[in-house]
Amino acid sequence: MKETYQYGGQAVIEGVMMRGPDSRTIAVRRPDQTIIVDRRPVGTPGGRFPFLKWPLLRGTVALIEALVLGIEALTYSANQAVGEEEELSTREMVLTIAVALGLAVFLFAILPVAAAHLLKNMFPNVFLQNLIEGFFRITVFLAYLVAIARLEDIKRVFQYHGAEHKVINAYEAGDELTVERVQRYSTLHPRCGTSFLLIVLLISILFFSFLGDQVLWWRILSRILLLPVIAGISYELLKLSGKYASVSWCRILIAPGLWVQKLTTRGPDDDQVEVAISAFAALREDG
Repeated sequence: MKETYQYGGQAVIEGVMMRGPDSRTIAVRRPDQTIIVDRRPVGTPGGRFPFLKWPLLRGTVALIEALVLGIEALTYSANQAVGEEEELSTREMVLTIAVALGLAVFLFAILPVAAAHLLKNMFPNVFLQNLIEGFFRITVFLAYLVAIARLEDIKRVFQYHGAEHKVINAYEAGDELTVERVQRYSTLHPRCGTSFLLIVLLISILFFSFLGDQVLWWRILSRILLLPVIAGISYELLKLSGKYASVSWCRILIAPGLWVQKLTTRGPDDDQVEVAISAFAALREDG
């Protein structure tokens, strides 16, 4: 890589968000086919409170920052993609995001725990119950990805996800960022958020398997409260895998995340790659 900072991004509605050390950019293809780019500085709590950069803590901070920036980017891209006459109100976006977060809690916290609890009489061993819970959680996660991947709008988001990865891969390879050159690169990347989520799920299986027997309500609540701890551990593993991606043993660890990315990325067309390049070029304007 050219720098120690590892650039990242996120697919949004008809566009891509790119994140750098001091700023973020969002490039969106508007209905009239023009590309609009929004560039803003971003601060980080670690700049004011250095202890937040400590290992494990920085993973939780990064997760919160990603959620905040992601919501902002989705709101901006949604309004740009639909045009001025159909702009979504703040209330509509807040309601949509609240419903999405509630659905995520139900699918990945409440449902797996409840399913494992129903099988408690069949599998009285606590360790085995937690393993079954983890199995349900991963199954729900994969089924969810397969289901939403069938939606046409989500397919386009996944194409922009692939475009984002292609641009990052081309940049990290030191290649020229033209549509033709970028299209030669993979839509998969070891530092992808999809890989992070899979690591979270796998670590949670190991972590929760060593917890004792719990009543149902506390079992559900503990999964939510311990998420920052799981996220902190997972973040460190993701950074480690990105740093040593060329090492053979690390490639084995990365492989499951790359396989799952095949569900969340699609091959982008040239127009989509152009949008991703625009977002990254704007991000690199000052350095």
